[in-house]
Amino acid sequence: MYLQNLSVTNFKNYKEASLVFSEKINCFVGNNGAGKTNLLDAIHYLSFCKSYFNLLDSQNIKHDTGFFVIQGSFLKSDNTDDIYCGLKRNQKKIFKINKKEYDRLADHIGLFPLVIISPSDYTLINEGSEIRRKYIDSVISQFDKVYLDNLINYNKAIAQRNSLLKDFFDKHFFDMTLLEIWDEQIIPLGESIFKTRRSFLEEFIPIFKQHYNFITNGKEEVDIEYESQLREGEFGDHIKHALDRDKMLKFSTVGIHKDDFIFNIAGYPIKKFGSQGQQKSYIIALKLSQFDFTKNIKGYKPILLFDDIFDKLDNERVSKIMTLVSNNSFGQVFITDAHPERIDAIFAKIETEGKIFEVANGTIDKERPIN
Repeated sequence: MYLQNLSVTNFKNYKEASLVFSEKINCFVGNNGAGKTNLLDAIHYLSFCKSYFNLLDSQNIKHDTGFFVIQGSFLKSDNTDDIYCGLKRNQKKIFKINKKEYDRLADHIGLFPLVIISPSDYTLINEGSEIRRKYIDSVISQFDKVYLDNLINYNKAIAQRNSLLKDFFDKHFFDMTLLEIWDEQIIPLGESIFKTRRSFLEEFIPIFKQHYNFITNGKEEVDIEYESQLREGEFGDHIKHALDRDKMLKFSTVGIHKDDFIFNIAGYPIKKFGSQGQQKSYIIALKLSQFDFTKNIKGYKPILLFDDIFDKLDNERVSKIMTLVSNNSFGQVFITDAHPERIDAIFAKIETEGKIFEVANGTIDKERPIN
């Protein structure tokens, strides 16, 4: 599978741009703020129906314009699928495949899998548990539609239960029967989500360790620890025992929405004890493992996006990563870098096909082959 072309209109700092890609390596080079990362984000839209960087779609409309459009064509198993994403200010986002609009955006997730590695991924290590849960959920959801539906329904049910708890508190009234209606939905959904997360990590962690060892020559031992209240006892029992606390705090204090994934190095949290280089290597290994896992499930290679990953990595690690992704284990790769000379130096040592796009002020100034 690969993305053949991309066109954007009024997207972020681009008034208009059209690009035809190599099915192997594609590099966007230019100064900071030129618009390199915005092209990666447009590609992310075509896969996930949303931006990787902005929560609000409207923030991606170019200033002083009223809409944006992103279009691209994916080739997969000799079939071409044309994807359209459009948004007008204060209107619903339109997402289409082969000119047919989706009833649910969730139906698109996983059709064109993609893995992105970005400096913003440091939040996986340094921020709270919600960021890590969303990451793990996004990986699983790309290949497990039942999991995605269960997750959507669980989050809706938890939101309704929390609303009910707040209403009880505000009105000085409590009806256990009403609460149990939501508990009966939450418990089986939560148990199913927990089991899927646990099974996923059992397969994922060994792949992750292999990638980290390759990048670092086995210098450090790494692991991922799954923290969940459901590891100890039945979910229904946890909900019963937490009832008084839930009523007092006006929200649900137990469940898989409280799970966390602890990233460890040498037996200690990498958040506290890892250097910047170790943290960056950890994130890259995590995402490359996501790529391998998704490829094994789907039977074809996801698209891989590298956004400004070379800073804070020594030359040995950079060389290893680029050699790895340039071989036949990986498919189409997109890379951004503010230093064209670094890109030229890296690929002067690696035999591969590809294109380099020189970006300046929201335009493509020049296009040239890698070698």
